[in-house]
Amino acid sequence: MFLQGHPVEITALSADLWFLNKEFDPLLIESKKAATVVLMLNSPEEEVLAKACDAIYKFASKGDENKVTLLSLGAVEPLFKLISHEDPIVRKNATMVFGIMASNSDVKKLLRELDVTNSLIARLVPEEDVIIHEFASLCLAHMAVEYTSKVQIFEQGGLEPLIRLLSSPDPDVKKNSAECIYHLVQDFQSRAAVRELNVIPPLLELLKSEYPVIQLLALKTLGVISNDKETRIILRENQGLDHLFKILETKEFNDLHVEALAVVANCLEDVDTMQLIQQTGGLKKLLSFAETSTIPDIQKNAAKAISKAAYDSENRKILHEQEVEKCLITLLGTDNDGVKTAVSQAISAMCENLASKDAFGIQGIPQLVQLLSSDNEEVKEAAAMALANLTTANPGNASSVAEAEGIEPLINVLSTKRDGAVANAAIVLTNMATQEPLRLSIQSHSIMNAIVEPLQSTNSQVQSKAVLTVAAFGCDADARTELRNAGGLEPLVKLLHSRNEEVRRNACWAAVVCASDELTAVELCRLGALDILEEINLSMGRRNHFSERALDKLLDNDLSQKYSQLGYLSFSNIITDSFYDYGQVKPGVKLLSLEELSTQELNDRRAVILVNIKPPEVALTVEEKLQDLVYGRPINLLPSSTFRKSSKERASAVVSPVDEKQESSGRPSSLSKGSTREKGSRRWSKNKDL
Repeated sequence: MFLQGHPVEITALSADLWFLNKEFDPLLIESKKAATVVLMLNSPEEEVLAKACDAIYKFASKGDENKVTLLSLGAVEPLFKLISHEDPIVRKNATMVFGIMASNSDVKKLLRELDVTNSLIARLVPEEDVIIHEFASLCLAHMAVEYTSKVQIFEQGGLEPLIRLLSSPDPDVKKNSAECIYHLVQDFQSRAAVRELNVIPPLLELLKSEYPVIQLLALKTLGVISNDKETRIILRENQGLDHLFKILETKEFNDLHVEALAVVANCLEDVDTMQLIQQTGGLKKLLSFAETSTIPDIQKNAAKAISKAAYDSENRKILHEQEVEKCLITLLGTDNDGVKTAVSQAISAMCENLASKDAFGIQGIPQLVQLLSSDNEEVKEAAAMALANLTTANPGNASSVAEAEGIEPLINVLSTKRDGAVANAAIVLTNMATQEPLRLSIQSHSIMNAIVEPLQSTNSQVQSKAVLTVAAFGCDADARTELRNAGGLEPLVKLLHSRNEEVRRNACWAAVVCASDELTAVELCRLGALDILEEINLSMGRRNHFSERALDKLLDNDLSQKYSQLGYLSFSNIITDSFYDYGQVKPGVKLLSLEELSTQELNDRRAVILVNIKPPEVALTVEEKLQDLVYGRPINLLPSSTFRKSSKERASAVVSPVDEKQESSGRPSSLSKGSTREKGSRRWSKNKDL
């Protein structure tokens, strides 16, 4: 028999010797095939198992391809049994293999199916060897990336031993445990659990580690769990801010500054922490640190810290006292899109403080206007949002936007594809429209043409702000004409149907404004606005003040329709030529026009009363005028139009709401006369104007 080219002699033993020595002589085997070694994982001998695991560990460490090979050879299943083997060496070597192989995604998938997490957690007990702790925690760290494994580790009680291992004397164990915890706390259940397990002190202790990777993992974990207020309180009580500021003040730790700032940003959300930092001079250091730093990520995180802090009114007051506006305006000039976005968002948050809003106006607005032309859509959106907040209820800032030549960039933003940018740009333009000079200036840039596209958006926020812009500029007749010619009335009418209450209400408001002239009102009615508004006002849930006002406004431009539908006219309604009383119509029934009525044959129904006041022209001869002068009679030298106007006024004074409507042949009468007289008037009214 030959093994690796070396002959092995096998000789028969004498019977006596065989009985004296029943043990098999040691057999040394050399194999260069992974499949052979995988077969050895099923051996009952501990020494064989230990050596096979060691050989597989070395093979798997050489690359990901070898891990896939071992997976295909079926090595994972026997290794899974061996991590719980009674022999410590076999157990250690098998765990080492798992720690290495778990970095492969296919291996991790099989490990999840085998539910190995419970066996790995069992290896984290203090009695186990530190090497087992290292590779068991490494395997868990690889698996904790997947949500399913997160749940398994949490439910099987893996957090407690992992937190305990943060205090291990071995740096690799600390690193692997911290990494695993970092992945686990991405889930809210684990965040609450680690707080109860008092994870803050060991994490703060890791900040003193001589290994940057351990410090970084500790900071990243603190950054996640400090999103919870209860955790921030514990962090403050354990002097966590002192540890964080020491890192920020140490130049050698500049690779940790970004993550340290992220934790500080979370802590600044609490007023107590903000006051503490202010009292200790930490806030001024923080702002100075952000302003002087040349690292974009540090500047961005500093701006994010200010944003988070500014959501509280007391914090905004403290930040304003520390002149945070100067810091943000300086950072706004940074040549980094991420920083510009974060700073613009911080300015938006600080605008809740009126003093800050005024402070940003002079120097901040011109820079924000420039950002509206940025190629980066996020920058553009953040700048538009900042300008929207700055100009709200602040005419001075609205004027500053115009002075910074911001009208054209704002109108250009309306055609972008980013909904937030479009909505905020519309808000700025609406805020500026409260001042007539600015409104006229914006109108000269064809605002109504530009707003048609946002009106057709599918985003409810964009729709809401777009119709508000229409309402703001629709008070001008030229703007209404522009909107009508641009085809903007059709999408406006469609928005009356919106299921979003805010969009529907604002669309009704815009309809009220646009219906101020007859041409626009007629076009709105042609597009179905009248029917939609009638339907809305019949619904208790959808009806609102503006829908009622819009309906009334549209009817004011068609008094015949209004009189037939409501049975009365308002004191401000003045009837003119071609007003007619058809009688009351039922809801949903269309009122026929005069042209349609004129084509009908005479019937026995009540007459349609037409008001058409056209006084005859009185042509006086020269002789009659002279006679009037001789006899002292006054001569009416007023133009005929004036006479007609006064006649109309007299006629409108005579027409009054009909007190009672009586049903007659399916159409109620608006007259309270006798039937004989009514019949006599029908033929006359059909052929002669009243």
